[in-house]
Amino acid sequence: MNGRRLSAACLRGMLAGVLTLMVSACDDQSGQQIGTQGVQFFAADAYPQHLSEWGLIEVSDTRLQLAAGVEPYDLNTPLFTDYAQKLRAIYLPPGSAATYRADQAFEFPVGTILSKTFFYAKGNAPGLVKASYNWQSGQSGLDREEVEVLETRLLVRQADGWDALPYVWEGDDARLRIAGSLVRLELSLEPGESVSLPYIVPTRNECAACHATDHSSGALQPIGPQARHLNRAYLGSGSNQLTEMAADGRLNGLPELATVPANADIESDAPLPERARAYLDINCGHCHNPSGAADTSGLHLDMATESTRALGVCKPPIAAGQGTGGRAYSIVPGDPDDSIIVFRMETNDPGARMPELGRSLHHAEGIELVGDWIAGLGGECVKRGGASLTQATGD
Repeated sequence: MNGRRLSAACLRGMLAGVLTLMVSACDDQSGQQIGTQGVQFFAADAYPQHLSEWGLIEVSDTRLQLAAGVEPYDLNTPLFTDYAQKLRAIYLPPGSAATYRADQAFEFPVGTILSKTFFYAKGNAPGLVKASYNWQSGQSGLDREEVEVLETRLLVRQADGWDALPYVWEGDDARLRIAGSLVRLELSLEPGESVSLPYIVPTRNECAACHATDHSSGALQPIGPQARHLNRAYLGSGSNQLTEMAADGRLNGLPELATVPANADIESDAPLPERARAYLDINCGHCHNPSGAADTSGLHLDMATESTRALGVCKPPIAAGQGTGGRAYSIVPGDPDDSIIVFRMETNDPGARMPELGRSLHHAEGIELVGDWIAGLGGECVKRGGASLTQATGD
């Protein structure tokens, strides 16, 4: 990783004298493509039909690899998407940097491109599909003889905000599919068990269902590139991602690392409550927060929420309909089977499952994690004068 980043830094230095000639894509209303370091940036009215035109990913007969200047990153706990694995990467225009923010997505300059490439291990051997990291690091790319690449999603930072673009892989390139797509797969999640999966590539508008984290503005925002998600070492690296970004000049304003929030890795030995909250934060918190699309539910599952009531403990649903599964409270302390949250994680019914988008299968490991956390919560739900209360939980 360091070798590539040194090269990128050297190239940025060589280009420093001409940086003033670079113009952001949104300032170029003619739609002319603007390229730096081999990566091409496009105005919103000129998005290309093929992913290759962006120059973000290089493809050979045996390997898919990030281009120079496109840096991989990873999250402490990732979003679950039907056991698909993801190669995440950030492209910043040469000479530019993101700005640190403690509790929301970093501020990225115009010209930034965030990419996320989804793939499965070929053969879907049991253990491979569920493995977190059965592939070489993003620095080495993906071995196309070992993995099947399905889609690459882009978040593109224009002058007036972020755009979401889904590209579906067809052979050696991916094609823009504004209306989304469906890929039928057979996965082996357990020995002797084959699961039919209608893998759904979201439409461009569906991307906003998750990325419009502030319901009042409706503006798209990145979800993963936040301090608490990025505060970790990259795969196979002993260096913290944030300190490397700052050292490379790609992140401004990073405070002392000890003061930077960090979500738990659900596969670590961190305390159970920290792992369960990290899982709910990344999978649910972008909607279930005080300003998110699910704000009217009163159920807030983001990491900043401290109230046990807002987290769902002894909280009756407001308008969940069939999504309750006949259960009375979002979380019943000590009883995951009677908790709405667990029911909605377990069901694959499109009208009741949570998250609503991004999955067709349930995440057995995530359900077990959240269930174990609920099972360990103290207190009980009681009725007093028709009001639901939490006892012995401090709320």
